[in-house]
Amino acid sequence: MADNQAFTWADTIAGYVVSFDQDTQTIELETSDKRRFNVELDGTSAELLRNLGEPYLDASQHLYDLLVPGRYIIAYGIFYPTSTGNLRYVAKSLQLMGRGKTDYNFEDASWWTRQIDQLASFYRRAQFGQNQGVDYRNYRTELHLGGSKTESHVQETDTISRMVYGMASAYMLTGKDEYLEVAEKGTEYLRDHMRFVDRDNDVVYWYHGTKIEGAVETKLFSSEFSDDYDAIPMYEQIYALAGPIQTFRVTGDKRILDDTEGTIRLFEKFFRDYDGGGYYSHIDPILLSPHHESLTFNKSRKNWNSVGDHAPAYLVNLFLATGEDKYADFLERTFDTIAEHFPDYDNSPFVNERFHQDWSHDLEHTWQQNRAVVGHNLKIAWNLMRMNALRPKESYQELAQKIGDIMPDVGSDRQRGGWYDVVERTLKSDEKDFRFAWHDRKAWWQQEQAILAYLILGGETGKDEYLKQAREAESFYNAFFLDHDEGGVYFNVLATGLPYLLGTERLKGSHSMSMYHSAELCYLAATYTNLLVTKKPLPLYFKPLPEASRTLRVAPDLLPPGSIELQEVEIDGKPYEVFDRKALTIELPESSERLTVRATVVPTNR
Repeated sequence: MADNQAFTWADTIAGYVVSFDQDTQTIELETSDKRRFNVELDGTSAELLRNLGEPYLDASQHLYDLLVPGRYIIAYGIFYPTSTGNLRYVAKSLQLMGRGKTDYNFEDASWWTRQIDQLASFYRRAQFGQNQGVDYRNYRTELHLGGSKTESHVQETDTISRMVYGMASAYMLTGKDEYLEVAEKGTEYLRDHMRFVDRDNDVVYWYHGTKIEGAVETKLFSSEFSDDYDAIPMYEQIYALAGPIQTFRVTGDKRILDDTEGTIRLFEKFFRDYDGGGYYSHIDPILLSPHHESLTFNKSRKNWNSVGDHAPAYLVNLFLATGEDKYADFLERTFDTIAEHFPDYDNSPFVNERFHQDWSHDLEHTWQQNRAVVGHNLKIAWNLMRMNALRPKESYQELAQKIGDIMPDVGSDRQRGGWYDVVERTLKSDEKDFRFAWHDRKAWWQQEQAILAYLILGGETGKDEYLKQAREAESFYNAFFLDHDEGGVYFNVLATGLPYLLGTERLKGSHSMSMYHSAELCYLAATYTNLLVTKKPLPLYFKPLPEASRTLRVAPDLLPPGSIELQEVEIDGKPYEVFDRKALTIELPESSERLTVRATVVPTNR
């Protein structure tokens, strides 16, 4: 057998500078889990972290001044075996997170706003052309790496909705009307082409999508995605609301609220388990039953998506827009269910995600088996902290912090940075680390969940370790996921951070990707960073219709009571004084025209 030390390989090391010896050109670097590496410099280039749309900024000539103890850097280089049996690591490139040793460029007050501006510009150009009008007949689910369209002509409801969410969020942060136009026209297109109003049952369904062939548009009622084929999955109905509801926050269009309430009636009538709690994951498209044999492996099942995804997809934003107790009750019921049934710490450090009707664990479900999606654990922690701000409970914060404490050791890459995808939930007798289900790649959306989970945990508890985890996750995401050549963000990267560009993971638009998670990250990272971490103002934009409610609610997210307030308001560019600083509400004047509202939210303990 060959000596395994005979191989060289390229790899990434992310960590904190312990020391830098100029004579030997060697950095001593300590990783997140306290391991020490000697990193040699040899023709090594260095750059400062840059945002989308920004030029390369070389720092190679300033390393003697910049490589000071405590600075977090990411090195990419090569491991070489030596004659003594040891390994040498020679860095070929370095990324520095900011100019000062404790500076992180992504904590600049406008970083995430600039990033969402670039994302929105990329997707608008890809779907509708550089200087053309917004016509959703031209929308395509699948986009190539550079934004060009594939030959696929299926328009999926959820991907349109997710892009609409991104555009509405981009408007909220930038105030650019071209993004709101895309959001509003997308919402209208969904209503006209993807919505079915069932008068008999008094509910609203959303088609899986439409197939366009020439001038013929064919409705696809049940899902065509492999896991959900020929069924109506709850998550597709949930995400059909994501974009319209974020648009509703901006415009107050009451038709959106009517559609949403009709869809919630669908959930309550056909998906909800009133006896056992929670919501079923699928119903059959004919009898609208979760128990029909045609559902095969989805018969009488519940999962994370059907129970928990209500909150981040639309329900938190619906409550923020309306302030209605019935939506807060729905949220509370959701998180009580999660806290009761999802933890499984006697058997695994990961929550369980799939269940039978009686909440017994479903460990044989198609691809998931007894496996954990790392991002779902982090998503639960993030959303529990949001809910704890609305209706505080010990069970919410305790579970959120337990997840936050456990996950770095079992779900993150402690050497390179970043968070993994799907892993086995249990160890075999001789194993030290949890095995990957298929690969060690890292998906963009799972980085988002880590960043938001640790930003809100760190911002609300004040614990340095949580903020450290947030910054490390933000560093990896911004260093490797931003596509500076084509625009947008990559779907997956290798463990080292290099882009993985094969198959559907090469695409910038697909069944799984359409600006939603990348935009949600920008919007909420801006919120948590400015209002919880760096204590800076956050300007937000709204454009209510004349028929919208005259009470505009502008709280950016569910944050602890009294932690933020509304500092100032402008309407159509002029100062406006009729607002409630503590309640974060604005009493709008009557108007026959749309109003442009700029609301500046600030932390109270700056």
